[in-house]
Amino acid sequence: MLLRQQQRLVISSSPTIFMASKHLLKPTTPTLPLKLSLSSPVTISAFPLKPNSRILPISLKTSALPYTSQSNVPRPVYSVNPEDTGNFSTRLSILKKKLEVIGFDTEMLKPGQYSHLTCPKCEGGDSMEKSLSLFITLDGDNAQWLCHRAKCGWRGGIRAFVDGRSSNGSLNPIIRMKPKREITEKGLGLEPLCSELVAYFGERMISKETLARNCVMQKTYGNQSTIAFTYRRNGVLVSCKYRDVNKNFWQEKDTEKIFYGVDDIKEASDIIIVEGEIDKLSMEEAGFYNCVSVPDGAPPSVSTKALVSEEEREFGIDAPSICFVKLGHEISVSMELQRVPGETSRIILATDGDAPGCALAEELARRLGRERCWRVKWPKKNEGEHFKDANEVLMYLGPDVLKEVIENAELYPIQGLFNFSKYFNEIDAYYYHSHGFELGVSTGWKGLDGLYNVVPGELTVVTGVPNSGKSEWIDALLCNINRSVGWKFALCSMENKKYGESIERMNVEEFELGKKWLSETFYLIRSENESLPNIKWVLDLAKAAVLRHGIRGLVIDPYNELDHQRPPSQTETEYVSQILTMIKRFAQHHSCHVWFVAHPRQLHNWDGAPPNMYDISGSAHFINKCDNGIVIHRNRNPEVGPIDQVQVCVRKVRNKVIGTTGDAFLSYNRTTGVYTDIDGSSRK
Repeated sequence: MLLRQQQRLVISSSPTIFMASKHLLKPTTPTLPLKLSLSSPVTISAFPLKPNSRILPISLKTSALPYTSQSNVPRPVYSVNPEDTGNFSTRLSILKKKLEVIGFDTEMLKPGQYSHLTCPKCEGGDSMEKSLSLFITLDGDNAQWLCHRAKCGWRGGIRAFVDGRSSNGSLNPIIRMKPKREITEKGLGLEPLCSELVAYFGERMISKETLARNCVMQKTYGNQSTIAFTYRRNGVLVSCKYRDVNKNFWQEKDTEKIFYGVDDIKEASDIIIVEGEIDKLSMEEAGFYNCVSVPDGAPPSVSTKALVSEEEREFGIDAPSICFVKLGHEISVSMELQRVPGETSRIILATDGDAPGCALAEELARRLGRERCWRVKWPKKNEGEHFKDANEVLMYLGPDVLKEVIENAELYPIQGLFNFSKYFNEIDAYYYHSHGFELGVSTGWKGLDGLYNVVPGELTVVTGVPNSGKSEWIDALLCNINRSVGWKFALCSMENKKYGESIERMNVEEFELGKKWLSETFYLIRSENESLPNIKWVLDLAKAAVLRHGIRGLVIDPYNELDHQRPPSQTETEYVSQILTMIKRFAQHHSCHVWFVAHPRQLHNWDGAPPNMYDISGSAHFINKCDNGIVIHRNRNPEVGPIDQVQVCVRKVRNKVIGTTGDAFLSYNRTTGVYTDIDGSSRK
């Protein structure tokens, strides 16, 4: 006989768990005689084929209506005391109240059932779909939820009692919620401000009317009166912060952490956040009432923790929610702000200009969303200092300047998203030729300068058939650039080992000067073992050469001598694109020009004409991704022209200001390795 699953087995004498099969009912503790009370339905799992767990499944379903889990995995039944209804009701009531504070509608929630609800975090998106599934355990002690929207995915859990042990198994440990004190002005002994404290605020340009509007009071300790900043929500006192004449601060214990002036931002389209209560009062003197102050000042640095608050954990929530968010150094962003930003167009961060204030602004932007944040830039006090905060600007420059500073707040920077104004310095340098190389560096050959110039931060790919003089031409080009502008270079050349032919020997003095010039101009990148270098290794050493020696150019010659191991799933085309991107980023970041030599593939039926850039072995990305593409071609047929004539074919120039496509012809001296102009050699 098969009975229904998932009902309660009530046992009058023992909490012993029963298992059953098709043929017999067998207690797990057979030594104890048991009596079954038939005051409630008896149900037994009929298929105990696997070891059983006492933890009910908490995977969240997606049905649109509440339902009871019907897992195929058999579970043991367990006893519930039917007379323990009082504790059950209390647990369930507390659990529902906690869920309501988070934002859940608990009217239809029932223990042991999954419910499909609107997610309080994302509110179901534009379609307002009921994308969140919530499960309450049978004993009313635990709740688990998960939002199934891909853009949200919010999940979490909560308990009614921290110390209560659920019969369905334990969840993540949760810190006990601290009770919040209810306070009153009379209970705290608060009094209206005395004339001395009113005068103190007057020196800071805070009027008596502003103090009265914000209910700034005082509290007397012995013979000393301290300022009392009252924190209110909906006009009700919820916390109080004190400040003495020595700028010492303290707060009432066990009170709720909220923004100072939170009632002023209820219906505000723009919100200003400052670092202290006096800054909040200063904003009002400049005409800004939509301003709040954080309750605990600024952190020493930006928090590296996940966006999970201590308040949430204290409340029994084990995932980020819409409640309090704990920042780095005891900074709290209250529930009021978490509810408002959806209706807020701008959040202006007017924190202090010192390092902790900048850390606070960064932390607030990280928590609230950089895309909605604006940052105040405080005006200069003198050549080396800026004003620190809103009150300093109010005291020294007046309310009109403070108002102008807030109105001129700048967009908070977002990594990867820029305004053109960020590049105005570079544009100005390009226009005025401030750096000297904006239009490129001359190659040293008049016939070639009209086609190609060397610009820092660019990549030039050089190709040509074997023995056409690619490496020799680059060597001569580097010597010309060094002679004209003094650039230094790093050479990663695995093929060029030729030192010279039989020519007239230089004298000792010339020899020593030559060695000194080589040492000061060129730096070699060579692998000292038998393994081939990969591109990352080369670029890492080139970076070191930039930092240590100030090189402005890098030669990688040739491509096929590098180690090109790649994942089996990556094609050669994808690999070439990847390494060219790495090289270009290096060039741009370090303002270096990179020459990359690549051989063409084997040319069948070659007629002696120059190859093109698409003939390079490996990928068309060599011409697609480079800034400049050059083919070096040497004449080999005496009937066509002089065999010492070299054709420099400029096949691609991305920057049209510094060059164009065309051919230039140079005369090459094989003995000295010197290239010279041929009059009228340039042809576009």
